[in-house]
Amino acid sequence: MQPGHDHRTQLQVERIIFFSDAVFAIAITLLVIEIKIPELHDPVSEKELLTAVFRLLPRFLGFVISFVIIGLYWTRHHFIFNYVVTYTSKLLWLNLFLLLAIALMPFSTGLFGEYSTPRTMHLRTPLIIYVLNISFVGLMNFLMARYIGNPANGVADTRLDREEVKELKRRAAIVPAVFLLAIPVAFINGYLARYVPLLLPIGLRLFRRRRAPD
Repeated sequence: MQPGHDHRTQLQVERIIFFSDAVFAIAITLLVIEIKIPELHDPVSEKELLTAVFRLLPRFLGFVISFVIIGLYWTRHHFIFNYVVTYTSKLLWLNLFLLLAIALMPFSTGLFGEYSTPRTMHLRTPLIIYVLNISFVGLMNFLMARYIGNPANGVADTRLDREEVKELKRRAAIVPAVFLLAIPVAFINGYLARYVPLLLPIGLRLFRRRRAPD
């Protein structure tokens, strides 16, 4: 009975992974739908077209940032689930809440891009919603890594090292930490706040340097 039970459990874990991969893939694809092709009336000049494309830059910025964020968390999800050998209802719910946060990304990204034009930079609400969405993703990633990495929960095999779990949790905290900086900055300068997420590569680089052996 045990081999059959183990096989069924493995299939259920694979179903969780496949479902999660589908949500990540759909969310990352929906991001580009928010970038609409400019509708211009004939005859169209090069200047008019370039101006219309230039107006789309805030949306492109939001798309690129969100694409990187979703891709980053997908790789971490892929890494941690390599060690999962069984599941519990708590793990299912933690994973579902992570996917909820991921599924919201196209909406918050579209809102952020729509209201990041020179005339709407003073509006803080779109930025705050976007930042909170990404922070929610980071929080759920942190909680799931902590749960899977806890031997008492019995969902991961013994190959998962405690130090790897600690590093996963620290990495999960970096993205929200950088993005949350944008909220106080938004109350000072809405324009600058839109570009705080560009500090993320610096934060990740500093983290890698700190983790690198002497």
